[in-house]
Amino acid sequence: MRSAGFVVLGHCSTFLADEPVLMKKIPQIPARLNKKIGQAMHDYSMFEDGDRVLVALSGGVDSLVLVCLLKLWQKKAPITFELQALHIDHGFWKNQNEGRSPAITIGTQLGRYSIELLVEDEWQEEQERSCYLCSRNRRSQLFDFAKDHGYNKIAFGHHKDDLIETFMINAIYSGNISTMLPKQELFKQTLSLVRPMCYLEKIDVVEIAGIFDLYPVENNCPLSANTRREKVRSLLANLYATEDGAKSSLFAALSNVRTNYLL
Repeated sequence: MRSAGFVVLGHCSTFLADEPVLMKKIPQIPARLNKKIGQAMHDYSMFEDGDRVLVALSGGVDSLVLVCLLKLWQKKAPITFELQALHIDHGFWKNQNEGRSPAITIGTQLGRYSIELLVEDEWQEEQERSCYLCSRNRRSQLFDFAKDHGYNKIAFGHHKDDLIETFMINAIYSGNISTMLPKQELFKQTLSLVRPMCYLEKIDVVEIAGIFDLYPVENNCPLSANTRREKVRSLLANLYATEDGAKSSLFAALSNVRTNYLL
């Protein structure tokens, strides 16, 4: 059991649950899903012995599932790597949800599997908040934290649906053909971004969440209900409902670009 409260480390806090935590054994997941994760890690050489991996934890079900999956792989993989979950607190909760930090719910869930959660307050900006600015600052803050604390990998909980949605968002709103990469090298290969769940669909992630008994925290962002991603997600849902195999074809297209037939 762990005691209640936060231990303040400068501007960063280590979360400790505010209630007794019932420790659980990390469960196994179905072989068909485990195979997808292992295949993605192998195809893109995501992890190496001695890696220090920072997991970007938003509090959504995707990132919660990711950190638990990596904890599972940490125990069974033939390599050794360190794992640390980090939540950047945007502070939306302070005027909502009875003033209860989402880190409490996140940390309690992770504590059941002996996963430590670090919490950092978001960088403060004088500019008016926007999805673009918030996303850019969050990524920069993650990069700085990784550099300052010696992490060489940052893991994100993006899955197959996210990659397709990003492709559509970029095509529709930015006029370019691109998406998030399963593995991306940055800063002269001193930092890598990895997405181990890139072969999983959202429905797979939800299934794994049920196995781990994980649930997302409420998204208190005032802009979350009306975003470009939500619009594209709705558009794609209609497409998938009427065209069998559309999702598989769109995902295959991301690695099957015929440049000779583009302008």
